[in-house]
Amino acid sequence: MAELKQLTSLDAQFLAIETDRNYGHVGGLAILDPTTAPGGKLTIEDLRQLIQDRLHLIAPFTQRLVSVPLSIDWPYWTQDEHFDIGYHCREIALPEPGSHEQLLEQVGRIYSRRLDRSRPLWEIYLIHGLEGGKVALLSKTHHAAIDGMSGAEILSALYDLGPEPRKVDPPATAPDRSAPDGKDLLMMWVKGIPRSPLNLVDRLTTVVPHVDMAVAAFGLPGSRRISRVMSRVRIRFGAEEEHVIERPPVKAPKGPYGAALSPHRVFGLGQVSLDDVKTVKNAFGVKVNDVVICLVAGAVREHLTFTGELPEEPLLAMIPVSVRTEEERGTFGNKVSAMIVPLPTHIDDPAERLEFIHSVMGAAKDSHDALPAEALRDLTDFVPPALHARAARVVTTVAGRFTRPPWNVIISNVPGPPIDLYFAGAKLEAMYPLSIISDGIGLNVTIMSYRNSIDIGITADREQTPEVQTLVDGMQSELELLLAAARAAA
Repeated sequence: MAELKQLTSLDAQFLAIETDRNYGHVGGLAILDPTTAPGGKLTIEDLRQLIQDRLHLIAPFTQRLVSVPLSIDWPYWTQDEHFDIGYHCREIALPEPGSHEQLLEQVGRIYSRRLDRSRPLWEIYLIHGLEGGKVALLSKTHHAAIDGMSGAEILSALYDLGPEPRKVDPPATAPDRSAPDGKDLLMMWVKGIPRSPLNLVDRLTTVVPHVDMAVAAFGLPGSRRISRVMSRVRIRFGAEEEHVIERPPVKAPKGPYGAALSPHRVFGLGQVSLDDVKTVKNAFGVKVNDVVICLVAGAVREHLTFTGELPEEPLLAMIPVSVRTEEERGTFGNKVSAMIVPLPTHIDDPAERLEFIHSVMGAAKDSHDALPAEALRDLTDFVPPALHARAARVVTTVAGRFTRPPWNVIISNVPGPPIDLYFAGAKLEAMYPLSIISDGIGLNVTIMSYRNSIDIGITADREQTPEVQTLVDGMQSELELLLAAARAAA
């Protein structure tokens, strides 16, 4: 039987929330210059051959899902016995003139389709016909299989540091593609039962005192009270915890980007100069991430002012944080927690917005670092898988419609390489991240640094925010305002 890897509760949550309107995949749009490739072009044969040669470096590309009967345990990844690279690597072309708007329209159509769960959960499209002779690679991979850091590992596996692709050693042995049956999976669950009570007790004592900081429980009624009480109980009985972490009572305003999603996605793409961001960082004594979040806050404030939806209280942003250890590199899956911070959309002055962000991010990081990683990512491990899936769908459905959303905006910062990368000889010009939104949380801003720029990818719902590109313009305008403030301060 092929080697199996079990999903965590967090991995499975990205499967559970998926509907005909809520999609669980993330992706990226790479813009490539094919003139540096052999023959001055990038073909679908080049794409498939390169990926075929490196499949053994990217486990999710050959693994499909298998479910445990009756959903009494989390699903597993197993080798796809009928793997077909031709299905996953596809080719299309834009009609002339191949404009930016035409590209975005095609990307939106492709991205607004769910991945086939009977196969490995990824697709890559080679898109020809872009203006200037460029080509694009549009990738889709399910979030159940990767997070931001493991997505970056896939990037490093597929891309090279020069036009000449590096030599990659083949796998030592051929993979076993024999699939498990339901009986095999049930027996694995039965064998794990004797360890479950001990694991449950040990992890409950770690997780419950911090339940209100776990993303899955953030904002739930009673979570803060439970957390404070259990923290004090641990201290009373000698646990190694010096103080009870007090969390400020913050709530996300209801309304902005909070409607139920349509089946359609729309994207805003653009770039800002990394040197300009660092100039602002140095002038104000803050961090690069503070500046990035300030760009988002300024753009969102401007957009909501224009639409007449700007609330008096600050919006809340969820900022994913990797808790992947060195030992867990290359294991894929999700090893993330999150910080929940207020966005200064209620502040008019850009410099004051940046100062506010620097303050709240410092406090959020101190609280985050004081908590065990298990408290931030394993809360839902205690919920039976079948119940967990139903609960995740219910929470996603009611968020923003009948209750306040847990947060309004997702902001992710994925570090990328400062040097040129090449795919099958074609030079990478930009890598725009594409991500997840859900009912009640209809805006996701993900940025990736590459060379001397920050590539921006904003994911939104087409019916809620059709003018999403104006948010990219707003981020660029906010940077200009901060640069002016930095010059004035100097």
